[in-house]
Amino acid sequence: MAAVLDWFTANARALPWRAPGVTPWGILVAEVMAHQTPVARVSPVWIEWLIRWPAPADLADAGPAAAITAWSGLGYPRRALHLVACAERIVRDHGGEVPCDPQVLRTLPGVGEYTAAAVACFAFGRRTIVLDTNVRRVLARLFDGSPGVAAHVAAAERSRAAAVLPADPPRAARWNEAVMELGALICTARTPSCPNCPVRSHCRWHRAGRPGEPPPRRPQGYTGTDRQARGRLLHAVITDGPVPAAILAGTDTVWPHAEQRQRALAGLVADGLLCCEDGNYILPSAPATSR
Repeated sequence: MAAVLDWFTANARALPWRAPGVTPWGILVAEVMAHQTPVARVSPVWIEWLIRWPAPADLADAGPAAAITAWSGLGYPRRALHLVACAERIVRDHGGEVPCDPQVLRTLPGVGEYTAAAVACFAFGRRTIVLDTNVRRVLARLFDGSPGVAAHVAAAERSRAAAVLPADPPRAARWNEAVMELGALICTARTPSCPNCPVRSHCRWHRAGRPGEPPPRRPQGYTGTDRQARGRLLHAVITDGPVPAAILAGTDTVWPHAEQRQRALAGLVADGLLCCEDGNYILPSAPATSR
């Protein structure tokens, strides 16, 4: 444990949400943004977001259209609606302050087990088990000798993580962050850098010769996918304002494939990211919680 904490002290990235004085709202925004998006892309957007909306009430007042526009480039834009809905709920039910209890945090829109535990830990110093994919992979290799983890967290994983979590809350928070960083930078899924790992001599997977090591990942395709189509169509509305449905849905100016274009537009409307009103596609203006 000490080796991991010492490594983290020397190698932790200077992420903006790790700076002293970051509010619980800033931590919540960072955790939602960093889910499925590299932190290098998140950092500048997070900084601008907190300048515009430093508190939940600010984002709740701004509404979903502003959030979707500011989110552009991070991918999976429905998360922007989740943050707006979180802000509205925090203002309505919690006096504008992010709650500190992980069980209460889980009642917020779009906040699952990991995000609730991470916010409680990193924003409030609660002793919680924080299990993202990086942490799970490090612990599985270190203690079980397994090359990776299953899609869903098992009860045995929670028990093991609880067993190694320091009893002192500040040290537990540091441990959670350190193991997460180790998984992100060293004990990666496809190309782990074992020579640079501070606990390689204790790692069962490394000592066993790294059995079942996954092959290098092929770059995930994006060109031509529904995700790209959705992004292009949403960007057109963000950039140009109201776009006549006859143009956006009926021509190949924005996206060339008619069937995929219709499917992408239907999905954007179903997800609350676009509305079709008076013959135009527009960004939503209603509160996120009404969708």
